[in-house]
Amino acid sequence: MANKLIVAPAPHVQTSQSTARIMRDVVIALMPALVVSTIVFGVDVLRVTALSVAACVVFEFLIQKYVVRGPLTISNWSAVVTGVLLAFNLPASIPWWIVLIGAFVAIAIAKMTFGGLGKNPFNPALVGRVFLLIAYPVQMTTWPMPVNGGAFDALSGATPLAAVKHGLAGPDALGVQDLLLGNMPGSMGEVAALALLVGFVYLLWRRVITWHIPVTILVTMALFAFVVALCKGESGALLWQLPLFHVLAGGAILGSVFMATDYSTSPMTVKGGVIFAVGIGVITMLIRLWGAYPEGMSFAILLMNACVPLINKYVKPKRFGVK
Repeated sequence: MANKLIVAPAPHVQTSQSTARIMRDVVIALMPALVVSTIVFGVDVLRVTALSVAACVVFEFLIQKYVVRGPLTISNWSAVVTGVLLAFNLPASIPWWIVLIGAFVAIAIAKMTFGGLGKNPFNPALVGRVFLLIAYPVQMTTWPMPVNGGAFDALSGATPLAAVKHGLAGPDALGVQDLLLGNMPGSMGEVAALALLVGFVYLLWRRVITWHIPVTILVTMALFAFVVALCKGESGALLWQLPLFHVLAGGAILGSVFMATDYSTSPMTVKGGVIFAVGIGVITMLIRLWGAYPEGMSFAILLMNACVPLINKYVKPKRFGVK
């Protein structure tokens, strides 16, 4: 009888999921938001997204073929995901050459420099976005108006977060319907809260992610906003309007669902993920309320990405058989 004992290194748990399948599911989950953004801002959304995706794929191909000289991995769809997420963090009116620079930074510096997928300590799309925000602040904060005017037409293209931060409007200036449907200025990925939530449900159904990190981030942000409103002596409807506004406005849902849950840049355990998520929620609100920028989600995720090795070191599951 043949020896059926197989000796092999970990991992020993096998699954039908593959990297390509997971990445395709992420792209599918982002499609409702892409459709809504296209309706709100027009065909420029498709131009920016297509250019970003193509540039990320080409840069990864060229680096792997001529610099790394390793096996090509562009078929795993990770570069496509990076391209879509980078595009979702940009204004639809962004010049084409800035998109190319952002794609190069995301792929060449934030991803391939560390060895490629699974080895990068920071989310590549967010590194590209933050670099562009620092290098080209005017272009990155010039928001196009929706094709039909939008709910914030009178505010000359200010995003809801910027308008509230600078006192141009209150958190009740936009209703829940406006925040969910996204008829307002902003980046392509922050104007479609309802579509992003549909994508969230899809990823949960496909078991690509778990609910712990996204829900913890959003709950932390809501509680933080509620406590701030109480400390300011607010009462009545504002006590729930401010938390709801900060959850639905800006990049809260996009960041918490599609970026903070990145496998290689988030903690390995559920407990570690909760700590990671609370940190993101708190830092985001600190920047939104008292920082220089209206939005702090990108900075918060990158800062907590840097803390992931420390979280993984001190938050470990108990070994089997050890009390």
